[in-house]
Amino acid sequence: MLLETKNPTPLEIRLSKDKKNLTVTFKSGLIFEYPAEYLRVESPSAEVQGHGAEEKVTVGGKSMVTITDIKPVGNYAIQIIFSDGHDTGFYTWENLQRLALSYDSIWPDYLAALEEKGLSRDFAF
Repeated sequence: MLLETKNPTPLEIRLSKDKKNLTVTFKSGLIFEYPAEYLRVESPSAEVQGHGAEEKVTVGGKSMVTITDIKPVGNYAIQIIFSDGHDTGFYTWENLQRLALSYDSIWPDYLAALEEKGLSRDFAF
């Protein structure tokens, strides 16, 4: 098991051909494939995270979201543009590392929050 490093640095960031997964290879050896849906619903933007833990928004209907573009933000982050138009929030290297290392707790919590709020991963027409 790889542990969190103080200054995670990606060696490679690769978007899958279907634009549904982003693979990040960190200098520490950690390689993680992030589903676009996971990145979208855990966006670091204030729109999703709010201004504190109690303000976090549970975002449903994103199972089919894809990544349309990735832009570098200095030497510390990327901006991800999603097919639903969401483009706010910078994914810092630390944030990406945290999302990778905490996936096994964050994702089930997200699914439970959806159920609790009567939401679905599927887009409702």
